[in-house]
Amino acid sequence: MRIKRIGAVVATAAVALTVAACGGSSGGAGAQGGGAGAQPYIAIVSKGFQHQFWQAVKQGAEQEAAKQNVRITFEGPATEADIEGQVTMLTNALARQPNVLGFAALDSRAAAPLLQQAKSRNIPVVAFDSGVDSGIPVTTAATDNKAAAAEAAKHMAEALGGTGKVALVVHDQTSRSGIDRRDGFVEWMKANAPGIELLPPQYGGGDQAKSADITKSILAANPDVKGIYGSNEGSAIGVVRGVQESGRSGLTVIGFDSGQAQIDAIRGGTMLGAITQNPVGMGQQLVDASVKAMHGESLPKVIDTGFFWYDKSNIDSPEIKAVLYQ
Repeated sequence: MRIKRIGAVVATAAVALTVAACGGSSGGAGAQGGGAGAQPYIAIVSKGFQHQFWQAVKQGAEQEAAKQNVRITFEGPATEADIEGQVTMLTNALARQPNVLGFAALDSRAAAPLLQQAKSRNIPVVAFDSGVDSGIPVTTAATDNKAAAAEAAKHMAEALGGTGKVALVVHDQTSRSGIDRRDGFVEWMKANAPGIELLPPQYGGGDQAKSADITKSILAANPDVKGIYGSNEGSAIGVVRGVQESGRSGLTVIGFDSGQAQIDAIRGGTMLGAITQNPVGMGQQLVDASVKAMHGESLPKVIDTGFFWYDKSNIDSPEIKAVLYQ
């Protein structure tokens, strides 16, 4: 039922975009875009909006937009499980006739027809964060999520002395970031830590409450679990909550991203450490790449926006403070 529903949304969106493309600017859409003499406009549709990570990306995008004298909009669905909501936002963004579209896909297949519409209308697409499984984006500004997840796995294995049972609470299995942060962790463990037993990944949609419930279920069914990895901000905070609500101690918890709750958990000792991206820098690179795409400049296939491991030992260092967000 869900797949059929998303398909219906995309089909309706395609019709709406065709009408918008043929209807001129009588509804004011042309003024939203980059017509002659207008301020260039970049429409950005992210995977979410509620997590502090996305607010930091938005901050970076706004800073670079002001520097480059372009106008942006930045929106995302209420939760990172709302694929239909993101498809609707993408439809509306394209109807505003932007000069460039910035897009972080929750589900590349669901978005594919709309991205094809953008290509047919010569609107460059710049992917960011999780990227898009498609050849349409002119570049992708993102963390090397596989390498970052491998770094998390390395610290988990070291903390556990190379042995023990480890669980994964992953934000999703449809976005590029979810897939890579799962696979990077699993592949490194299989190749380098044969004494670590990995439980099958569980998916919480990046929702704190759902991830906490998943964590409690994992611990109830596997009382010998030694470590848990949460693959994004909401997942990691949910894992911490689930461990606390289970009354468990002595577990090694490793997270991903930043935010005040994870910073507090690391300072308080309930989380060993986490991987932080550079969300402000990602937003800046997204807008900078969009401006270059608008001017027809060549761009690399991937713009690596970087990642860092942080824990109690370096959380107050200038290098880490610069990439943490609260």
